[in-house]
Amino acid sequence: MAVYTLPELPYDYAALEPVINPQIVELHHDKHHAAYVKGANDTLEQLAEARDKEQWGSINGLEKNLAFHLSGHILHSIYWHNMTGDGGGEPLAADGVGDLADAIAESFGSFANFKAQLTKAAATTQGSGWGVLAYEPLSGHLIVEQVYDHQGNVGQGSVPVLVFDAWEHAFYLQYKNQKVDFIDAMWAVVNWQDVAKRYAAAKSRADVLLLNP
Repeated sequence: MAVYTLPELPYDYAALEPVINPQIVELHHDKHHAAYVKGANDTLEQLAEARDKEQWGSINGLEKNLAFHLSGHILHSIYWHNMTGDGGGEPLAADGVGDLADAIAESFGSFANFKAQLTKAAATTQGSGWGVLAYEPLSGHLIVEQVYDHQGNVGQGSVPVLVFDAWEHAFYLQYKNQKVDFIDAMWAVVNWQDVAKRYAAAKSRADVLLLNP
């Protein structure tokens, strides 16, 4: 039985137009995300076989594959819910997301500072990767991280709450090689209600995410 399964989209393929066209959403979810799910499950089976046979010659590659596919599955699962056709703007107390707005201001100085940093982090990720807003439990602050190929450059205890996919498969059919244009357009579909819920959940679990010294 598969450990991981592909989640359904929370909207139809056309829900994010004109920022992301239906063809990209369909291919991105049904093909690319599905491939990460399959890759994670296949790698778990290969690791189980290695344990059974006590054959560890491929352990480094298998562990790297598991991190790659599992991170791809997790980040995409967040990504779909981070977006809505009714999104955009900035988080405001009047919309019921005041705690998130305050945390962004405290952590980055202002929403404008945060937006500029996440935009640059996502747009300048070398090769394939993500720009991520994450809750860091040791400091209790929000931080921006770059994820390369679903792996490095992240704080080990941080929890992603908003993710911008900067892989070419997320935008190339519509934006060609203009990744910066895609990242700029993404701000129009951010689902701040979802981001606020993820922030609140991460903050409430801080003590179990990382034990206090």
